Amino acid sequence: MMRRLALGAAAMSMMIGEIAPAQTVSSPVIAATAEPAVIAAPPYQPQDKDERGLWMQMDEQERQLRNSNFVIRDQALNDYVRGVFCRVVGPRCSEIRVYVIRTAYFNANIAPNGMMQIWSGLLLRTRNEAQLAAVLAHEYVHYQNHHSLMLFREARGRAAGAAWLSMFGLVGALLAIGQISAIFQFSRAQEADADAESVGLIARAGYDPREVPKIWEQFRAEADATAAARGTKSRKDKNGGLFASHPPTAERVTALTAEAKKFSLSDKWQTGDAPYRAALEASWSSFIDDQVKLNDFGGTEFLIAYLARDGWTPNLNYARGELYRARGRPDDLKAATGFYRDAANASGGPVEAWRGLGLSLLRTGDQPGGQAALKTYLERKPDASDKSMIAMLAGGTQ
Repeated sequence: MMRRLALGAAAMSMMIGEIAPAQTVSSPVIAATAEPAVIAAPPYQPQDKDERGLWMQMDEQERQLRNSNFVIRDQALNDYVRGVFCRVVGPRCSEIRVYVIRTAYFNANIAPNGMMQIWSGLLLRTRNEAQLAAVLAHEYVHYQNHHSLMLFREARGRAAGAAWLSMFGLVGALLAIGQISAIFQFSRAQEADADAESVGLIARAGYDPREVPKIWEQFRAEADATAAARGTKSRKDKNGGLFASHPPTAERVTALTAEAKKFSLSDKWQTGDAPYRAALEASWSSFIDDQVKLNDFGGTEFLIAYLARDGWTPNLNYARGELYRARGRPDDLKAATGFYRDAANASGGPVEAWRGLGLSLLRTGDQPGGQAALKTYLERKPDASDKSMIAMLAGGTQ
């Protein structure tokens, strides 16, 4: 069993953070068709039968991933993410296939065959192009330095020793645990290396390296907000203990801050706030919908407020309305109607705000107001996917 545990951990792709497993939060809405570029073969070729076996597994996983409904195929979004990636790593970006995956958690990973995943929950949380670039650079360092393969070899060797030691009673079992824990320590060292090298990559690409530790500062604050709302202890410093494969977030903030300070301040550094917001605009509402469905009121409220530090936009007011309506207490519904009104009446506000306003008003007992708002939604979005249901609630057929 210990051998399977270690080899399973080694075969996993390198990940930016320890998070909950992916869950199906909603059915993806695919706006357009954009397939990640496929190359004939990566420059590095497997060297022995173990590596070839690992490659075959990753290739099969990629084949399944390419056919998954959770791959976001929006052409503009895929082009934008790939453009940022190529700016950071240069021509070698052609070796990597980047898949944007619709799942609400904060994560990214890369496999040794060049298959990279960027999850929509990460895109929702990163605030600008510089932070996205840091994540992409981190994953590329794992690929460039063959970290997955190194981890695989480390696990294979130590797991064999652990399996043998475990046959010798309690002492042998304790020694075997020590062998397995060393695998995870090896992984932590790789994560630290990827963090350090990624800071240099984005600085040389013209991005502000001071943005990198902010990713983990926000991650920690969100964990605090989740815990406060649930009345539990924050898990911001939980990294898995003995078998942790990633550095604690506090350690990461300190290390990344120190790395950023190695670079002299430059007035040419960019954060790319505006292009980042523009790239996410078409997908933003669906990403927020997925986040709300995680049933994490404290964390989601913090996230929305954090994104609004530069001002409350119509999209952010819509997001607040969705969050408060989902919780559904009487005071929440009253607050939600105010947020929806602000979003619906603002220039460029999402048309879905009229739907949220109508549903909230119906739940508070204001049937005429609710039906009027729902009819406005249908008038402004006649091809809405929920047209039949909303038309029924609006008091007529469409």
